[in-house]
Amino acid sequence: MDIRNIAIIAHVDHGKTTLVDCLLRQSGTFRENQQVAERAMDSNDLERERGITILAKCTSVVWKGTRINIVDTPGHADFGGEVERILSMVDGAVVLVDAAEGPMPQTKFVVGKALAQGLRPIVMVNKVDRPDARATAVLNEVFDLFAALDATEEQLDFPSLFASGRQGWASPALDGERKDLAPLFDLILAHVPPPKAEPDKPFRMLATTLESDNFLGRVLTGRIHSGEIKVNSTIKALRRDGTVIESARITKLLSFRGLERVPTESAQAGDIVAIAGFKEATVADTLCLPEVNEPILAPPISPPTLAMTFSVNDSPLAGREGDKVTSRVIRARLLREVEGNVAIRVRETEEKDAFEVAGRGELQLGVLIEVMRREGFELSVGRPRVLYRTNPETGQQEEPIEEVTVDVDEEFAGVVVEKLAQRRAELRDMRPTGGGKTRIVFFAPSRGLIGYHGEFLTDTRGTGVLNRIFHGYAPHKGPIQGRRNGVLISNTDGSIVAYALWNLEDRGPMFVDPGVETYPGMIIGEHNRGNDLEVNPLKAKQLTNVRTHSHDEMIRLTPPRRMTLEQAIAYIEDDEVVEVTPKSIRLRKRLLDANDRKRASRAAAAS
Repeated sequence: MDIRNIAIIAHVDHGKTTLVDCLLRQSGTFRENQQVAERAMDSNDLERERGITILAKCTSVVWKGTRINIVDTPGHADFGGEVERILSMVDGAVVLVDAAEGPMPQTKFVVGKALAQGLRPIVMVNKVDRPDARATAVLNEVFDLFAALDATEEQLDFPSLFASGRQGWASPALDGERKDLAPLFDLILAHVPPPKAEPDKPFRMLATTLESDNFLGRVLTGRIHSGEIKVNSTIKALRRDGTVIESARITKLLSFRGLERVPTESAQAGDIVAIAGFKEATVADTLCLPEVNEPILAPPISPPTLAMTFSVNDSPLAGREGDKVTSRVIRARLLREVEGNVAIRVRETEEKDAFEVAGRGELQLGVLIEVMRREGFELSVGRPRVLYRTNPETGQQEEPIEEVTVDVDEEFAGVVVEKLAQRRAELRDMRPTGGGKTRIVFFAPSRGLIGYHGEFLTDTRGTGVLNRIFHGYAPHKGPIQGRRNGVLISNTDGSIVAYALWNLEDRGPMFVDPGVETYPGMIIGEHNRGNDLEVNPLKAKQLTNVRTHSHDEMIRLTPPRRMTLEQAIAYIEDDEVVEVTPKSIRLRKRLLDANDRKRASRAAAAS
């Protein structure tokens, strides 16, 4: 059977996963009456909750006797490590662009990677049924983007389609027939070349994704570059430098059929398959027959730009909600994550029971923490910090810079420019995009963007859209002012009393409800001044027989400010941590004892 391997790449929320759903239905992969969840490819709980794709996934359909292997890739820059690996498996790409928003930063990021690998893209302008669609203008913007990314003449001569993934149709013309996705299927067969494979040479395959299966163990997925492979064959794994890692017998060979992985007896060059049987081989390793000694070159992965400290939860409430609390199990879990996620790095720190975890951004590290807490882990997580590098030529220290694209209503443009200027951002472009909207592009240091997104949503009343992508390194931009307010710190332990919170409300907004357990050093609210303040949240009203007013009997509290995990991580300062458990997210000082904090503060001032 003929094979085509394609990736669907686009910015977050431009409709990739919904389009794949329609491709599966219209190719006959699902029965007419089969019940399938919406966005079936987003199988991860977090993906469904957040409406984003985190892990790249494979599926396949058959159209006119040809098997089309489709890879649904993440659309967020923080998961770019997935995208870079996946592109080495495919021979073509469908670039999906929103008919209203046009090419966004993530489109630029992934398309740049695809063009550099020589892929000839198919451009699909999606959501043309939106009332604010500007399909023709967006198509011209895509052409300009390709030109700016140094596309070849062949790549610039791309075929295009107008479509609505939700309604399940595509057409070569904007006013053409709106029937089904057959034009897309036919275009893939005509435009995407068959895989470059060498069927007559010994078996070789580059592992591009890794997952752990309770029954099969380690499962490595990739595209077969040459030869044929059968179940029970003995093969070996090579590192990038050609050293042998291990030899193993293939216990299971799986091919992709619709949403399922189906056991198969053999697979040929060009097909995408999953192999079980290895104990140590991982992503970027070459799986091959014993006589092969030359590994397949794996594409380099962009380095992490942000790091956080994960440490054992040492608060007085530790171990009450989670069952995975020791440094040994935390270390094992982080090392398991590194095996399958090449964009994350872990190293042990000088501190006892603490690990530095580096990744692409706050979202990626936030997702890892959220997954771990759902697995029963308890952690203390420090403030994110950027990873600097030393320029090899000048010896100068440089920091990561991101390209920030902001779409806001015109009335909010001024405050956004002002706030980002305070965070050392450099304005690069500002233009109206119609409908009272303005698009502003900045180059901003990564450290200036930590914690800004929540403030941005407040400033734009929830209507603004902010997208960011790693741009490069530049000399240090200078100091950036951090959080201006201090915090309210509990000085005792027990259950928080409503009357105490009521008396503390004039000091600043609270983060906790009455009845919540607290301990000395736990942060219960924000101080409306610049200094930290220790308070007693357990102070109850003195009971007497005298009652002067009826309102003495009733206490009305302002609802507390509840933070999500990402907001809490962005809020804390260097001397604070987030205590993460399966049921709770608490803020606390790193040093719980007030005297220890004073000594540390004096030592920092002296140094």
